[in-house]
Amino acid sequence: MHKLDVAILGATGAVGQRFIQLLEGHPWFQVREVVGSSRSAGRRYADAAHWVLNGNPPADVATLVVKALDEPLGSPLVFSALPKEAAQMRELALAAAGHVVCSNASANRMLPDVPLLLPEVNAGHTGLIGWQRRQRGWTTGALIANSNCTVMPVVMALKPLVKYGIRRLHLVSEQAISGAGYPGVSSMDIIDNVIPWVPGDEQKMETESRKMLGAFTGAGIAELDMLVSATCTRVPVVDAHLVNISVELEQQPAFADIIDDWETCQALPPVPDLPSAPRFPLQYLTQIDRPQPRRDREAGAGMTTSIGRLRECPILGYKFASLSHNTIRGAAGCSILNAELLAAQGYIEPFRLADEALAV
Repeated sequence: MHKLDVAILGATGAVGQRFIQLLEGHPWFQVREVVGSSRSAGRRYADAAHWVLNGNPPADVATLVVKALDEPLGSPLVFSALPKEAAQMRELALAAAGHVVCSNASANRMLPDVPLLLPEVNAGHTGLIGWQRRQRGWTTGALIANSNCTVMPVVMALKPLVKYGIRRLHLVSEQAISGAGYPGVSSMDIIDNVIPWVPGDEQKMETESRKMLGAFTGAGIAELDMLVSATCTRVPVVDAHLVNISVELEQQPAFADIIDDWETCQALPPVPDLPSAPRFPLQYLTQIDRPQPRRDREAGAGMTTSIGRLRECPILGYKFASLSHNTIRGAAGCSILNAELLAAQGYIEPFRLADEALAV
């Protein structure tokens, strides 16, 4: 099968590097273009990028010359790891030019015609792409976003509970320092410390979760009607965001039923057969002191969400902890999975998926 050419915006940054790492050897996609800042443009990727992940950049990417942000691109599929300000107009311009843009940036997530996509949760929201194209006059282009990395473990854990009627949520996050990018938080601020403020994330948790758990109406997303209160903190952990969740449900399911819902959770086809989809999107851990970032962030190659400590909440009824790897499931890995879903559904031209490819 002929692989689809891919461009990565913000390729020298921490999330851009994660895209490159995860796409090495991908069965459908190959990195052909890397885009960086004016400081990086014109240089070999290996020289321009301060590689912060394990190992080294893949050899076929290391020799690519970094393009400037305003240069034209030839790749049909574009992954965006741009900062918010740079992403806002550039992502829309690339989509208007015919590219399918899968974005990790926050700039355009809450636009009414942009799917805020997490395939195991709301694969049906890709139906919004047709409306997006009609509204904007795009033929082959599209813009799809994934959520804030801290919202990810919340909506993953809540999706199986929507059938019980979610009324109110109280969320307290413990977020890894890699969520702040590189070089991120000063060591003098984070060592021996917890910072009870992560700029912008509380509002994102309170709004993005409602959109992701909502329903596609044919001409937009009807957000889930629930009340959400979030507190976000930064903790001295390298990777993985842990969120303590209290939830009020309209129905009163037994704990055993909720755990069974988590353990048997499976997305609708074709999601389970996509190359980046974990075998089990959720796992419930019975140990009293789990999930933990160091022990559980690599579950499902970083794509599985780990849940534990389900117990009674005297205020809202139920409480538990949920954990996801923030730069894999919460960022680059989710964007890649989103692109795989779009490819399987025929939204990316000229990519044609052989029937046997879904068995990969």
